[in-house]
Amino acid sequence: MKVAVFSTKAYDRQFLSAVNSSTQHELVFFEPRLNRDTAILAAGFPAVCIFVHDQVDAATLELLASRGTHLVVLRCAGFNNVDLQAAADLGVTVVRVPAYSPYGVAEHAVGLILSLNRKIHRAYNRVRESNFSLDGLLGFNLHQRTVGIIGTGKIGLILGQIMKGFGCNLLAYDVYRNSELEALGGKYVELPELFANSDIISLHCPLTPETHHLINAQAIEQIKPGVMLINTSRGALIDTQAVIGGLKSGKIGYLGVDVYEQESELFFEDLSGEIIQDDIFQRLTTFPNVLITGHQAFFTAEALHNIAETTFANITDIEQGRPCANQIHSQA
Repeated sequence: MKVAVFSTKAYDRQFLSAVNSSTQHELVFFEPRLNRDTAILAAGFPAVCIFVHDQVDAATLELLASRGTHLVVLRCAGFNNVDLQAAADLGVTVVRVPAYSPYGVAEHAVGLILSLNRKIHRAYNRVRESNFSLDGLLGFNLHQRTVGIIGTGKIGLILGQIMKGFGCNLLAYDVYRNSELEALGGKYVELPELFANSDIISLHCPLTPETHHLINAQAIEQIKPGVMLINTSRGALIDTQAVIGGLKSGKIGYLGVDVYEQESELFFEDLSGEIIQDDIFQRLTTFPNVLITGHQAFFTAEALHNIAETTFANITDIEQGRPCANQIHSQA
């Protein structure tokens, strides 16, 4: 199948091309993101392959469908950037990669926890300036601390396994209980109890209307003072303004995020020579107890290989008329 691949970086071309050598789809790579302004680039392509910040709204889908596109292939798990009802109305099939390397994301969350706790990022900069003072670098033992995990699918479970290895106690919240986490000793509780008793809270749930701004001013009132908050899931799970208030008051002692609710204008691009206009993001970067990475938790060789494999398996299933387990249907 002829596929227009949007939002491509060098690493996308490397991994997609390598895996495609065995599937032989015709790939054309485009650096721009897909939206209603760039949809013309996909004219004549039966399929488009997109990433997290491509905007496939109703207008974009109408343009795509009118020019022969009938398949939208997400090379990521999230699909809130696609208007599924509009796709269904236009007869456009949507598929995704529901899981690729849950270990990579969980391990990155642990990296944020360790770096924030032991001030590794600050110590690194000090030593480079020949400053070997330990003032301000005091951390705490993870052993016997309580970790609250919100969302206990594959990634949340793996985080629980890792933190159990540190000797942590596990609290959990999810609509569906995971028996494997319970076997580790994880205890499912309601959110107020998790907020009140967790030393570390890590978010691993999808972004839905119910979870939008899950961490808001009301939640921050309930959390244990000095909590460490980690988000490697979706940026809009956190109300950033409310979290800034929590940081200023000291209610939130540490914040580690790999995602940000307005990240589409920032992440995956080199903006080092520009003045960033997002004042909220810039305010976050001023706190010494905040660590931000640019949506790289997924970014391992294993994950990129798995993403490419599943992406092409999805395309082949649709091309050959087979049922595709990773097809997304509108809930309307």
